[in-house]
Formats: sequence, structure tokens, C-alpha cells
Amino acid sequence: MTSLDPKLVLGAYAVGVFPMADHRTADSVYWVEPKRRAILPLDGFHLSHSLKKTVVGDRYRVTADTAFADIIALCADSAVDRPDTWINPAIEAVFTELHHRGYAHSIECWDDDQLVGGLYGLALGRAFFGESMVSRARDASKVALAWLVARLRVGGFTLLDCQFQTDHLASLGATEISRRDYLGLLSAAVDGAVAGALGAAAVSAGVASPSELAVGDFFALDRLAPETASPPSGKRIAQLLVQTS
Repeated sequence: MTSLDPKLVLGAYAVGVFPMADHRTADSVYWVEPKRRAILPLDGFHLSHSLKKTVVGDRYRVTADTAFADIIALCADSAVDRPDTWINPAIEAVFTELHHRGYAHSIECWDDDQLVGGLYGLALGRAFFGESMVSRARDASKVALAWLVARLRVGGFTLLDCQFQTDHLASLGATEISRRDYLGLLSAAVDGAVAGALGAAAVSAGVASPSELAVGDFFALDRLAPETASPPSGKRIAQLLVQTS
């Protein structure tokens, strides 16, 4: 089984390339650079009336980075509407390592104590590269994406990369742009980011501020209400999503 070096993966994302596998049990990966790239403008998330009701009503309990391994495993699992995935053991392993290093993150949706959906991706500079979403309950992946967008807006991110356009993503505000335009946005988002042991991990540890390292702060949302130990309410998330810059 081919293994992936974390530094190689970070370097690839910084120039617009990402790994995929042919199927769940594939022994190798290949590198992809789409001619057309899907992005979701952080000020353009489409919060429909029905989704807003679900978010504001706190239908799901939403967390961040509490069950990364479970989310990536759930994304890699087969389902009726997705019998196979591109997440093979090498991709799963390198993203787990990048999570331990502070680069890869997850959003989890819970129904009581049952994990029913979420997403994971990679943060580098002020860019977040969404890797995969999963839903095992109605609108769970949409709720996770809504919380992600709010989190990225609060944290100073400028780019949410969705890789490939789908009808599902388009309904939530994603748009497709050329490779050239994407690389321009990417360059601005990762310019000045620290590629060594600092970066996002240093911000999380309080060693440096996001502005000093030109990185987004994935956990800024959690500090909006420091007097409470609970995460922001769905109502607060909805407010953040409709605020204009």
C-alpha cells in the first residue's frame, strides 16, 4: 500500500493539486488538478428557509474536531447512494496525521449520541479544502456545511474549495470557476502561510495570532462566547451566515 507524506500533501494543496484513489481498497492514489474548480464563496452560502429552520432549531448537536477519525471513516463507508468512495487507507492515514498536526479538521452532527453526518477537510493559510461530506440523517451534511461556513467566516478564511461542482453544492451556493481564477484565489489565501510545524497548530496553542502567520483561525467561533462552555447556538450560526462583510 502506497503511503503519503504529510508535507508532500500540504505542498500539493498549496498549488491546487489533491490526491484521490480509484476505490476504497485501491493500493495507490493519483493526483488531480481539475480544469474547472468548485468553490463556495463565504459570503454566498444559500441558507434556504427549511435549512434555516433546521439550523435555528438545533435539530442536531454540532461539534468540531471531536470525532475526526469517525467522520473520515463514515465518509469512506459505502452507502446505498454511494457504493464506493475515493478515500483509500493511504488518504485516510495521511489526513489523520494532518489532523494530529493541526491542519485537518472535521465538523460532526449528532442526534443524541449518534453520529449522523458531517464533513472533513484541510486548512492551510486562509484556505479550507473541503474533502468529503456525509449524511446519515436528513440535512445533516447541509447543517455541517452551514456551521463550517460560519466558522470560516469568523476565523478570517477567504477560500472554501469544494473541488468538483455537484447539484447538491450548487444548491448551497457553490460556483464553478476556471483553474486560472482558482489559482489566483488560492495564491492569495495561502501566501505567507507557515508550512512547517507552526501554522494552524501554533494558532491553536496560542503561540501566535492568525494575522502573524497569515492563517485562518479555525477555532475563533468557539471563543465568541468565552463565558460559556457550550458551542454557539444554531440561531447564532444563522445570524453569522446572513451578516454582510
